[in-house]
Amino acid sequence: MLLDNNRRNPSVILPSEITPQEMFEQRRQLLKVAGVAATSVLFPTHLQAAPTLDFQKTNYGKEEKLTSFEDVTGYNNYYEFGTGKEDPARESTLFKPSPWAIKIEGAVKQAKTISLEQLMKLAPLEERIYRMRCVEGWSMVIPWLGLPLKALIDWAQPTGNAKYIEFVSYNDPRHMPGARIPVLDWPYIEGLRIDEAMQPLTILAVGLYGKVLPNQNGAPVRLVVPWKYGFKGAKAISTIRFVEHMPNTTWMKASPREYGFYANVNPSVDHPRWTQSSEKRIGAGLFAGRIKTRMFNGYDEVGQLYAGMDLKKYF
Repeated sequence: MLLDNNRRNPSVILPSEITPQEMFEQRRQLLKVAGVAATSVLFPTHLQAAPTLDFQKTNYGKEEKLTSFEDVTGYNNYYEFGTGKEDPARESTLFKPSPWAIKIEGAVKQAKTISLEQLMKLAPLEERIYRMRCVEGWSMVIPWLGLPLKALIDWAQPTGNAKYIEFVSYNDPRHMPGARIPVLDWPYIEGLRIDEAMQPLTILAVGLYGKVLPNQNGAPVRLVVPWKYGFKGAKAISTIRFVEHMPNTTWMKASPREYGFYANVNPSVDHPRWTQSSEKRIGAGLFAGRIKTRMFNGYDEVGQLYAGMDLKKYF
């Protein structure tokens, strides 16, 4: 099934392009049994020597069992580096996330840019252990390092016309082999309502597990909104645009019946091809059962943002 300009409908992804979670788990188990270090096989060994960051711990998610560093960095959705789950770790090694600057545009007092170094000085880096839920039915618990998006918003000084924020990911077909294939309308675009962006749980992540963010996880800076499905988390953010109207995001353009703007984790609204009432935690083992998905991924404090909204219509 093709879209215009020979772009394939992303809702029809060939099975050969995806590493199923079960196959990934089996491969990991075989490596362990064979006595081979999974980290050296699933992703480049230089990640284990990545620079560490100074940060302060918080109480977010301290009771959760973390997903392993190997799984967090070895099983990813990042279509700019390929549609297979192991493609990003393998194909992102040539991507250079430094130096880096983010353009601030749109409904702000003054358009400007901010370097990664400047961004990291806007607020202390914190460890936020968040449950992360993918629309495909799998989940992880990840110790992100980041700062509240609100700190950047305050610095950007948006005007009263700013009702939404649009996030544009870096797009470089030279070093991003997946971006050479028109499976999506590049560059990747995501968005939030301004009050969602200001919510204290919303962060810009620059690291995980105490280390600088790996390329396959969205280096050097990505959006993390833990009560939403993972595709909302724009990676390698190069432009942040304050706008008056709801952005037409990448997955909305690709398949609006399957991917709504809000993308709130909602166990009562199934994806047309997957149940959203339960999830499989990556790294739990081949025979671990599915767990019940919670509304807003368990982050009940965000419910007030959607008071009075029909969350089946605005999915």
